[in-house]
Amino acid sequence: MTGSAPRTDRQTAVASVSDRTLRALHGYQIKRAFNVIQSDLNRTLKPFDLRMITYTALVLIVDNPGLRQSQLAEAMDIERPNLVVIVDELERRDLITRDRLASDRRAYALKATPEGLELCEQAVAAVRLHEDQLLEGISPDALTKAMKVMQLIEANGRRTD
Repeated sequence: MTGSAPRTDRQTAVASVSDRTLRALHGYQIKRAFNVIQSDLNRTLKPFDLRMITYTALVLIVDNPGLRQSQLAEAMDIERPNLVVIVDELERRDLITRDRLASDRRAYALKATPEGLELCEQAVAAVRLHEDQLLEGISPDALTKAMKVMQLIEANGRRTD
């Protein structure tokens, strides 16, 4: 602004940010709560050298032996090409095996190795412990209702797709 008069109406910095309008929105509250959960989950999984996405994949594979990669991608709601990187990582660490299906040579069945089963068991126990700590002081009834509300939101979102 060369050659212009100096401004005399300068704003002062805001002392603290108000998110009052946003806090009235359910989605914003859910996002803020998820940010806390995600941060805690990342810290919890770090000693296992797992990320939220690899942990999710490993748990689904352990719970569903023989799961096809396409089924895993659908369950995780991610694109199949993105899943390949995740599956490769788990396989490289000898946590899972990827075997061609006899009925469809293009498809792979995913199965946890003994090392994968053990790591999954330890990680799930750690995640449960941390989740219990985050949810401390919240009644079982409130947690049941919150779970139901989140399931309804998810179902409503699927109807609008």
